[in-house]
Amino acid sequence: MEAHYTYGTKEFQSRSDLFDFLFTHKKQLTAQKRAVLKKADCVSVQPMIVWDKDSSVAKDAIAAVDPNLPETLKVVVIINTTNFLDGHGDVHIPGLWTKSLSENKMIMHLQEHEMEFENIISDGANLKAYTRSYTWKELGFPYDGITEGLTFESTIEKKRNEFMLNQYKNGWVRNHSVGMYYVKVDMAINDEKYPNEYAAWQKYYPMIANSETADQQGYFWYVLEAKCVEGSAVPIGSNQATPTLTVEGAEACTVKCDNCGADVNIPAGETSAFCTKCGTQTSKEPPIGVKKSGILGEVDFNGLITLIKSERN
Repeated sequence: MEAHYTYGTKEFQSRSDLFDFLFTHKKQLTAQKRAVLKKADCVSVQPMIVWDKDSSVAKDAIAAVDPNLPETLKVVVIINTTNFLDGHGDVHIPGLWTKSLSENKMIMHLQEHEMEFENIISDGANLKAYTRSYTWKELGFPYDGITEGLTFESTIEKKRNEFMLNQYKNGWVRNHSVGMYYVKVDMAINDEKYPNEYAAWQKYYPMIANSETADQQGYFWYVLEAKCVEGSAVPIGSNQATPTLTVEGAEACTVKCDNCGADVNIPAGETSAFCTKCGTQTSKEPPIGVKKSGILGEVDFNGLITLIKSERN
């Protein structure tokens, strides 16, 4: 019989077997989660494109950097949201960032979690990190209720990261991801066999916006406190409810609705808008190599490979 339930690389024949494993090894699994820096970016595997180090294909060859970029650009972005079951099986509970934001004054806005000088988007006086409440619909998602968003107000300087300034200016950054350490994390299981874990399920399950994912999985980790190290711009995050909210100076434009094809007017300073005909959130056109797909970008590997080959020739 094929296994239908998994945790990491381990496979189980039944949900009961999975739950028994989680409960039996809960202490070890919790310690493992707390011991590593979590990067809440995409957890699926995508093809990798590799070229020689001496190749002239650089970031700006793909980004098509605008020669008329402003010297600075202010953006407001969502790095993380609570009450959402992400691709790591975690649900962040409101208030988890309170202690960290009051203590850590070295938080950085990075490009794809790379803690290197060339990948810093902003920090210090150019970065304000805080939490505030949003309705899910404000963030472009069809859920009821509210979420607490870890929000960055970031001033990007052209002299420091021209590539990401261009990405944000064109509305191409649709997802973000937090680099964090767990401080207080525990497990919830939808099974009365485990009284404490079931009590946690009953307490926190009603808060989850994408509850159908929790129903399918039958368990989740709830995070009560975490230490924020950095927030990154990423192509796709494990928590997809992490959009760019505003881009200062971004021009108004008209694009076609992803769903019905009607014209959608995106106001100045915004990166997306809702179609007045069908209600679908539609974003600006993505860069070369990315397919336009709602508020997320699906990588067009064939197009990207063709571009790289043409640049190398």
